[in-house]
Amino acid sequence: MVNRTVQNAERPAIREAAMHVAQILKAKGDRVETVGETVSIAKVSQMLREKRIGAVVVTGGDGAVSGILSEKEIVHGLAAYGTALLGMTAAQIMNREVVTCTPESRVEELMREMTTRRARHLPVIHQGALAGIVSIGDVVKWRLDELQSEAQSLRDYVTGSR
Repeated sequence: MVNRTVQNAERPAIREAAMHVAQILKAKGDRVETVGETVSIAKVSQMLREKRIGAVVVTGGDGAVSGILSEKEIVHGLAAYGTALLGMTAAQIMNREVVTCTPESRVEELMREMTTRRARHLPVIHQGALAGIVSIGDVVKWRLDELQSEAQSLRDYVTGSR
């Protein structure tokens, strides 16, 4: 498995308060759905549907992250293997090039990394253990909330409120 962690780039501070992954996890929770490497794609697909999620983290026997399996890998697998895919295991089609982040990772860096790598889900690793997962939807929600807050601050400033 190739494991690349999103690091905070050394840049001059543009804003005083940068949003970090820990704040997203605090709002959404740290629950992560995981499956073992030997779980069938049929069961993973059913789990994704039942839980209404787009990805699961695949863990090895030691509990460490060994891959990620999303709807994208399932669709690609279906195109490559047809219905035989349903009997295959998570380890056979999972993405082994997992990009991770930490609770201290800046959300702006996540946006850049997710866009560059076309990654929709990033597991969060804290002190060597799986601590959550951040999706592109979580990042978009954060950005929309941030824009609304900035717009409200500007409205308040212009109207003399606060």
